[in-house]
Amino acid sequence: MQPALRPQAPRRRVLVLTLGVFALLASAAPVGAVEPIDSSDPVPVFRRRPPPEPTETPTPSPTPTPSVTRALDPSAPGYDVSWPQCGDPLPEAISFAIVGVNGGRVYSPNPCLGIGEDDSQLEWAGPQADLYLNTGNPGPDRSGYWPLGQAAQLECDTAASPGADTADCAYLYGWNAAADSYRIALEAFIGLGWAEPDADRVPGERTWWLDVEVANTWRLDWSLNVAMLQGAVDYLESMEVSEVGFYSTPLLWWQVTGGTDAFADYPAWHGGASDQAEADEWCVADSFTGGELRIVQWIENGLDHNYRCPPAPDSLSASH
Repeated sequence: MQPALRPQAPRRRVLVLTLGVFALLASAAPVGAVEPIDSSDPVPVFRRRPPPEPTETPTPSPTPTPSVTRALDPSAPGYDVSWPQCGDPLPEAISFAIVGVNGGRVYSPNPCLGIGEDDSQLEWAGPQADLYLNTGNPGPDRSGYWPLGQAAQLECDTAASPGADTADCAYLYGWNAAADSYRIALEAFIGLGWAEPDADRVPGERTWWLDVEVANTWRLDWSLNVAMLQGAVDYLESMEVSEVGFYSTPLLWWQVTGGTDAFADYPAWHGGASDQAEADEWCVADSFTGGELRIVQWIENGLDHNYRCPPAPDSLSASH
């Protein structure tokens, strides 16, 4: 996870966001539309695939208690890792860890998440680690996974609901992408022996972070991007995960969603601080979602470091 743009300090945020809007509106192509986000095809695809099988919410199956628990060091930073760190040595002392499920885009696995040729990043992080998932909204002309003809949850380009480029289609794309990422994560837990071979749920409590960056392909219509994210949130919540949150920066969030407050009930993980001292200072700023600012990230020695913000006073008084 490498933020493309670094957010400014809160007092300069209005100017930066305004410039970001002008830059976005001046663009004639989707944000970050260098190549199809979820397809290896060298050109946009114009084919109709069979709709994905409806994803039902299964009955939870019993899973074993993980046999390995990393000893965490509260005095150490937190870290997030994913496919760019495959094969790299990782810190021994960590206070917490967040591991990327995808290989930089939706419908792609992080080859170092579970058991593979390189060391497992999930095994390094421990069974209590948070996970983060890539997101994006390429639209029907650029995706081989667009839910054409799907009629589960919502409908996309069906006889009853024609039209391939709708908010409902974007929602289903987000739902299906999150389902695929969840499957990848579950397979990693099973491969590490942290879940039974026939398990249908990822065991343990953690935050599932949705990574929102312009390095992935998005639409100029903010409402379609918000619909995609809502579909991803709803799928994860249908699997009864402990919590869903969002990774981004205030500027990137504005570019992708128009600064929506639709996710004000969800925690935020901010990227872009210069060091731990600045990360600590940012903890008092408003988050891009409008919800709790949970974590602030900075890059040091080529590795993503993270600082967990102290709970706000009102959060402490409300806890029980």
